[in-house]
Amino acid sequence: MNATDREILRLAVPAFLALVAEPLFLLSDAAIVGHLGTPELAGLGVAAVILQTVVGLCVFLAYGTTASVARHLGAGDLRAALAQGIDGVWLAIVIGALATVLGVVLTPTLVGAFGTGTAVAGHAETYLAIAFLGTTPLLVMLAATGVLRGLQDTRTPLRVAVVGNGLNIVLNLVLVYGLDLGIAGSAIGSVLAQVLSAAWLVAVVVRAAREHDAPLFPDLPGIRTAAHAAVALVIRTLALRACLLVGTYAVTRVDSGATDVNVATHQVAITLWSFLAFALDAIAIAAQALTGRSLGRGDVETTRQLTRRMVRWGWGSGIVAGAALALSSPFIGALFTTDPEVRDRLVPVLLVAAVGQPLAGLVFVLDGVLIGAGDGAYLAWAGLVVLAAYAPAALVAATLPHGLVWVWVAMTVVFMGARGVLLSWRAHGDRWLVTGATPVR
Repeated sequence: MNATDREILRLAVPAFLALVAEPLFLLSDAAIVGHLGTPELAGLGVAAVILQTVVGLCVFLAYGTTASVARHLGAGDLRAALAQGIDGVWLAIVIGALATVLGVVLTPTLVGAFGTGTAVAGHAETYLAIAFLGTTPLLVMLAATGVLRGLQDTRTPLRVAVVGNGLNIVLNLVLVYGLDLGIAGSAIGSVLAQVLSAAWLVAVVVRAAREHDAPLFPDLPGIRTAAHAAVALVIRTLALRACLLVGTYAVTRVDSGATDVNVATHQVAITLWSFLAFALDAIAIAAQALTGRSLGRGDVETTRQLTRRMVRWGWGSGIVAGAALALSSPFIGALFTTDPEVRDRLVPVLLVAAVGQPLAGLVFVLDGVLIGAGDGAYLAWAGLVVLAAYAPAALVAATLPHGLVWVWVAMTVVFMGARGVLLSWRAHGDRWLVTGATPVR
């Protein structure tokens, strides 16, 4: 193992464990709520897609902050790196407050757009209205985590993720079953765990800022700059999240006479897919931090070497993830539901998802490299192209026999395949290799 591999592992292993712990918030919620009944699990599925979309649109708070902080670190200006990070945290607070108010008010409208039955919609609205109260803590967690990753610290986010997830499980069990609050108890437990996790991360960032005399108060020009730089990543993320929303919508339109079962099956599958996506994204986190740092130093050759090495890690990680998912597909459904029909439909869906994992490993790594390079404009256009290709494919797939499985085939072949082609083409060129503390486009 060479020095490059050791540096990738130094960042990726804690990031992997933290990223695996993060989706356990939803995995544990799904496992606990799933045993309340199929309508509750389907309701959680609808609510989770909406909440993940809102939070996912703001992933730039982590990704963009990681890249910008790492560039300043590579350029040797730690105070500027922390100041950039503090601006990102304040931006998270502003966006989180707006998203919370709008989310609570629009909850019935958002759930109604999925056209589920009354029982499923009721459970989805109950969960979502409460869960939106955790939006600001979640966004602050993203921004603070991005600061620490940019500083090449992936261990602190790991500790916070592990403790926060453990607390989430305990609170969910107590509130859902101990106090008999049902699906509402699951949402309350998650919000409380998110508030405490956000407070911990912010305390670490504030302490570092004070040590290096970085400003803590809101800097309006800095916040505006961070917001402006984030526009391209927002478009990129919006396009990719729209693909997942289209997939869920397509599943609700599969003509099988069992919409609740299809949605519940899709919820378990997409939760497991997201779990593996976060795990594979560990190499991408290392890519963001290392790419930003090396380009900040002006070292193009090292950036190229890191990219080639991380691509190999991406393929290898994807192969391992795919094999694990395929082997566990006949059994893992029992963790989430007692409904035999959901379990049966889940197996072929998971086998399709397993086949696509090696490609997913490549896609996530190259996405991380280009984010670390600040190549947001290209990622935005690529995301829109992928959406234009995948949306009709998913909707057509839903009309076929065994439509649920075909929707997942479209997700693997069209959604991930198109991303792989576009990102690989870009990475082989030179236009993304912009050096300096601030990438100039």
